[in-house]
Amino acid sequence: MKYLYTVIVAAVMLFAFTANGQDTSKEKKKENEEIIIGLSIDDLRLERWQKDRDLFVAQAKKLGAKVIVQSANGEDAKQMSQTENLLSQGVDILVIIPHSSDAMASAVDSANKQGVPVIAYDRIITNSNVNAYISFDNIRVGEMQAEYLVNKVPQGNYFLIGGSPTDNNAKLFRKGQMNILQPLIDKGDIKVVGDQWAKDWQANEAMSIMENGLTSTKNNVDAVVASNDSTAGGAIQALASQGMDGDVVVSGQDADLAGLQRIAEGKQAMTVYKPVKTLATEAAKLADRLARGKDIEANGKTNNGKIDVPSILLDPISVDQTNIKETVIKDGFQEEAKIYKNSK
Repeated sequence: MKYLYTVIVAAVMLFAFTANGQDTSKEKKKENEEIIIGLSIDDLRLERWQKDRDLFVAQAKKLGAKVIVQSANGEDAKQMSQTENLLSQGVDILVIIPHSSDAMASAVDSANKQGVPVIAYDRIITNSNVNAYISFDNIRVGEMQAEYLVNKVPQGNYFLIGGSPTDNNAKLFRKGQMNILQPLIDKGDIKVVGDQWAKDWQANEAMSIMENGLTSTKNNVDAVVASNDSTAGGAIQALASQGMDGDVVVSGQDADLAGLQRIAEGKQAMTVYKPVKTLATEAAKLADRLARGKDIEANGKTNNGKIDVPSILLDPISVDQTNIKETVIKDGFQEEAKIYKNSK
């Protein structure tokens, strides 16, 4: 399986830019001077972001940079306050994983006024002059989820559980999902019997949505398009209460340990693995270069409603029972013993 993502960064075309024409009055650090990076994270209660933080900080240290990390626990006002605090501490660059793609535009504006560049990490920040965006091809993530389920269940009743309605990525996943599903819906092969969004990607929200969906459909559900592993877990809990776990195919994303355990047990069909190590390490390198006023390499642009943001978009990987070992285990992303502890 050709999934060696190291070629991704090497293959990107050169896209030289500094700060989108913004005010860069803040003096740039020289090569031998320490960079201070402010890392504002949506919610460190989620396993996914803990991994990103650790990998990002480790790479930044290798580059001689200091990272100040703050977590907003899914609160917009708190994240805005924290970004202001990071700016007051004199950070050279802000890297933001936004809770709300819209709400953090004001943080970008504040940073712009101080000549501090901003990187949107994994989630775009809309309607702002953000300097750069690094993530995965999130429309492709949604397509992978739907493609996998359609291959398993080409006809039947589908229930859609989206992610947080405040997260622009959730909308991109849905766009990708519908790229695959809509033609089959139009043909009458697939019927969507439920379509809801889980607040803050929480498993308990997804479980409640799925419980209500099973009640309204009298358990007549063949596939669940869950947009990440957390929502997949909630949906599977609801299915298990009706003795349907393992019979209904469920997608996921993030290659969380719990999600991979469910795949190994046959309760979840697949997940989409986004090589976070590549994302985090490349983001740290990107932050270091931008903070020093250097050009960067990008392989695309992403319109955020205001500008076309120079973007580095990496490739996701579909994972099921057949390739767990050659992907997430081989990469050291998850441990084999932990994945299979409930299925041996």
